[in-house]
Amino acid sequence: MNKRLGCATLLLGLLAAPVLLVLVVAAREPAAPPMESVGQVSGIPKRMLAAYQTAASRLPDEVPKCTGMRWPILAGIAKIESNHAGGRKISASGDISPRILGVLLNGSGAGGNTSVFSDTDNGRWDGTSSGERAVGPFQFLPSTWNGSGRDANGNGEKNPHNADDAALGAAVYLCGKGRNLADRSQLKSAIFQYNRSQAYVAEVLSWIDRYSQLGNGTIRIGQNVRGDARTVINTALEEKGTPYSWGGGNADGPSRGHCCSPSGKSGAGVTGYDCSALTTYAFAQVGISLPRTAAAQAQRGKRIPASRGIGALKPGDLVFFGYGSDSTIYHVGIYLGDGQMINAARPGTKVRTEPIWDHGYAGGARLL
Repeated sequence: MNKRLGCATLLLGLLAAPVLLVLVVAAREPAAPPMESVGQVSGIPKRMLAAYQTAASRLPDEVPKCTGMRWPILAGIAKIESNHAGGRKISASGDISPRILGVLLNGSGAGGNTSVFSDTDNGRWDGTSSGERAVGPFQFLPSTWNGSGRDANGNGEKNPHNADDAALGAAVYLCGKGRNLADRSQLKSAIFQYNRSQAYVAEVLSWIDRYSQLGNGTIRIGQNVRGDARTVINTALEEKGTPYSWGGGNADGPSRGHCCSPSGKSGAGVTGYDCSALTTYAFAQVGISLPRTAAAQAQRGKRIPASRGIGALKPGDLVFFGYGSDSTIYHVGIYLGDGQMINAARPGTKVRTEPIWDHGYAGGARLL
């Protein structure tokens, strides 16, 4: 999906009448929404995240001498190996379908591997008896799985195509005989053992570092958020499900938009919000008037540079996306905590909570 067509820079000159911003807001204290667990982090399916978290918590029973195992380590590996079982269905029991199978390692050079690996499982896991394929979301060779595989879900089978089994098996493999994975050098050694490529190590580490900023991977909406930040967040949450409308919305709430977004979508017949209108409405409830465009909103409050990472954000901050400079900012949302935001994303969608986008992160702004 092209996130660049979200809110972009909206020209006020296209509007028939100026937008009147609310400067004095009547007292309004939205009812706190029910506590809501958002079990998705930067594109990780909820079921896969649960598998990573459970495996990390169970590791002391499997490898008592191993320390420092955390779910972001497993997530970093699985991100590169299978994009968290991307494009597959994951059942409640953790079974992944269709199976994730790598190229046949027969020395052909496919997939960059020129070594020949003889069959060790008679096709049980990789579907062929003529050689070996890497299997499952963590891309184990069947021969490696024979030693590291675990039955994490207690069904009597060690299955590399099951999220729970695969995650626990990967944790065991990374730990070896008892590494301290909180030590950066030992963590690098563990990743290098997984795939003997320094470029691979660097890429996995970059994802581990990103995921490590996200705590336990869940956010309880409304928990430990008080005052104006809670009001702003609650206001935005109450608008979940409201349609995106190009040019729609203002400090008074949703309204019809106009034509047309860069993709040619008209908001003229849609009552809702574009991205900057949603933030304008939410902040108006605490008496803060925001300018109409995402780029202009980035100039308000205390700017939080992208270089500080999303760990520098606090619930209630504005969060921005662009092409490298403030003048190119095209999208804004409201940060909820633990890597999540609420936003009006793009034509054809509705106001929703989702992980902060992987690309184009341009920092935030703190107005509260």
